[in-house]
Amino acid sequence: MRTYENKQELIDEIKKRYEKYDEEFEQVPEALKNERIDEVDKTPSENLSYQLGWVNLILQWEQDEQAGKVVQTPAQGYKWNNLGGLYQSFYEKYGKYSIAEQRKMLRESVNQVCIWLETLSDQELFEAGQRNYATTKAMWPLYKWVHINTVAPFTNFRTKIRKWKKLTTLTN
Repeated sequence: MRTYENKQELIDEIKKRYEKYDEEFEQVPEALKNERIDEVDKTPSENLSYQLGWVNLILQWEQDEQAGKVVQTPAQGYKWNNLGGLYQSFYEKYGKYSIAEQRKMLRESVNQVCIWLETLSDQELFEAGQRNYATTKAMWPLYKWVHINTVAPFTNFRTKIRKWKKLTTLTN
């Protein structure tokens, strides 16, 4: 997994990967937002919904912990070994919105993550055990939780939406 020299490098990478990811949706017609093809596991709307779900979960974990609540990860009622149901809840929650609305919501959520990261000390971000919700057997520092829910999926899911666009254009 990628490491970062400091929080600004992480923030810059989040913004860079997000912008590239978001640009892929500029040419996706609203009428095809739920178009499923065999070669890609998510529709464009599901792709965005997945990103919205995880980015907002990170923000919710932090908000809840700061409010003194016990945070259940990945989310209340879901376990790490049954993420399919969680993903379905993302699709149901965010899939009712247009592509434009989903993109706007994701931009706002990514901006909130970056603003939040600015408030953290290097110790909070790069040393393990700084948040209860991030304290697992793996003992990851907080930045890894942020990375795997922002930079990594923005990068990986960008290739999925590109493939979807290519195959949809060729087949329709």
